[in-house]
Amino acid sequence: MHNTNIGIIGAGNMGRALAAGLAATPGAPRAWLYDQNDDTRALAAGQGLTVTATLAELVAQADVLVLAIKPQHVPALARGLAPGLAARNPLILSVAAGIRTGALRHWLQSPRVVRAMPNTPALIQAGATALYAPADITQEDRTRIEMLLRPVSALWWVDDEDLMDAATAVSGSGPAYFFLAIEALTAAGVHAGLPETMAGELATATALGAARMAASGNAPPATLRRQVTSPNGTTERAIHSFMDQGFMKIFEVAVEAARARAAELGQELGKL
Repeated sequence: MHNTNIGIIGAGNMGRALAAGLAATPGAPRAWLYDQNDDTRALAAGQGLTVTATLAELVAQADVLVLAIKPQHVPALARGLAPGLAARNPLILSVAAGIRTGALRHWLQSPRVVRAMPNTPALIQAGATALYAPADITQEDRTRIEMLLRPVSALWWVDDEDLMDAATAVSGSGPAYFFLAIEALTAAGVHAGLPETMAGELATATALGAARMAASGNAPPATLRRQVTSPNGTTERAIHSFMDQGFMKIFEVAVEAARARAAELGQELGKL
């Protein structure tokens, strides 16, 4: 894999995160970036990442080609790439929400297509990524994708492509839910009398500590919650308030809304 050339189309947050993760990993393959926006290319180059001047230059040397662009731009890009892919037949990794492998294969005229749904904590090598590959993708190609993503993210494979929409709703969009929770807890602390800076720092540090405890694997989140919730104490009263207002249902409805939107994107943009 160390002799593999990685071409990343799109030098936005996710494209740069992947390239930076590889650059920081000893023995990892080299990555090139391309973006049609001059300022975005300059930003990537300023971060010490390797940028190509043209898309054709990137495609010509890529053994693995990553589509790290917005879903709305994928159909036209993929159709435009198809004529130049036949000779090299690179492995394709799409990180575009919603767009299915069948549509990608049709547009790209390539059978070697894998999907991934990373999230923005990949920018600090703390991502969570769901992966899907059609049954005919080889184990070697699966391993190539894992080696590409592992420097920036934990990985989970799904066997049913429909589950990629659910993963998009949980982990792809999920960081925004937790940012919103920190934002809300900060505002509530200010309302309770804390200085804004202190409230924000307390909320953020608390979220980080809770996430680390949950990630430790010593106990499931429900058990950890009960351990904090003393009978007739302050936490119990707050938890009861949350539950009385339908806290669990709020998350269920929100995740379903995001999942449905991911499915809609696939239907809207995946027309052959």
